Amino acid sequence: MSRRPIAAPDAPAAIGPYSQAIDTGSIVFCSGSLGVDPATGELVEGGVAAQAERALLNLGAVLREAGLGYGDVAKTSCFLADIGDFAAFNAVYARFFTDAPPARSTYAVAALPKGARIEIEATAVRPAGR
Repeated sequence: MSRRPIAAPDAPAAIGPYSQAIDTGSIVFCSGSLGVDPATGELVEGGVAAQAERALLNLGAVLREAGLGYGDVAKTSCFLADIGDFAAFNAVYARFFTDAPPARSTYAVAALPKGARIEIEATAVRPAGR
């Protein structure tokens, strides 16, 4: 098995000792994505919807760097600082995963890095020949 780190310049740099993603050749494991503006390194303003959109855009940048897209995502794990944000989060998430959305788990957690409201991690599968 190969193991290649992915570093997308259009996504925020890792804030700890981890890679944005690891590409094994057939599967890409993406680290949790926060609603952080890549230009400033700060959380975007506007609440959970704005953070969810930015987190998904950041995830998209990592997927593109690996030669993949949202349609290649097989599974996401989503973390909400407040389960009361579930409906607002779903509305944003549905815009990014339109056709055959991936399997998903969503958890309420006590806290997220940087005081974020949302974090999304993903596992994508590379189609044969890509």
